[in-house]
Amino acid sequence: YGTISFVDVVLFLLSEIMCAVVAYNYRGMLCGIKHMGYSAPAYVAFIYAIPFLAGIIVCVILAIIFYKKSKRRKI
Repeated sequence: YGTISFVDVVLFLLSEIMCAVVAYNYRGMLCGIKHMGYSAPAYVAFIYAIPFLAGIIVCVILAIIFYKKSKRRKI
């Protein structure tokens, strides 16, 4: 607690970039449906979140592992 690690920064950046990418693609899908005749529903844009979610899960797992190792080392 109290310190920001590299994993925290990567986790934050991944989540923010994921939101931006999904929002951009969702907006593109809505525009395509309305003006260009796309047949896929707009929620298909959420597929772009899958790689980011995998990265976030990996970062959380690494953060837990590093936290447990740092606690073990202090004793």
